[in-house]
Amino acid sequence: MTMSLDAPNEITQLLNEWSHGDELALEQLMPLVYEELRKMAKQYMRSQRVGHTLQPTALIHEAYAKLAGSGEQNWKNRAHFFGVASQAMRHILVDYVRSRNYEKRGGNAVRVDFDEAMIVSNERATGLVELDEALNALAAVDERKGRVVELKYFGGLTNEEIAEVLGVSTKTIIRDWQFARSWLLRELSGQK
Repeated sequence: MTMSLDAPNEITQLLNEWSHGDELALEQLMPLVYEELRKMAKQYMRSQRVGHTLQPTALIHEAYAKLAGSGEQNWKNRAHFFGVASQAMRHILVDYVRSRNYEKRGGNAVRVDFDEAMIVSNERATGLVELDEALNALAAVDERKGRVVELKYFGGLTNEEIAEVLGVSTKTIIRDWQFARSWLLRELSGQK
């Protein structure tokens, strides 16, 4: 599917209509956002163990059901929608891992590979649950910095889109990202 140049505006318009209770807008929205949701799901699934039983399509559908079923659809714009979708996918995967009774540390825990350009280092983290715990700890220190990591790494949003979602400048997002990368590197490597 190729997104037309008007698609971001059309997506924002449909999100606005859906926010105001138009169920037809929800039906029209899915074909426009599906490809981007698929890319996000593939990004998440790339970091999962070989043989993971949850497939990207199932992750998309669970996230979509979560988004469509939530009582509050007050979408500001396309970037906000994809940011929330990213958060939903992260939570679904963490819940999936936890439901499979993986050990808290090491053992059979899911390993997450990080692309050096996208996150803290090229070292492997011990698992998705540990990453989730580290992001939660970062959010406890500074909630916005935790959201920046989530939106950038998991959501694939640009600095400009993240700035729009969070209502701050792009320079603030760049500084937050630099701080968060350093903080997570220290946290995940056990250097405290």
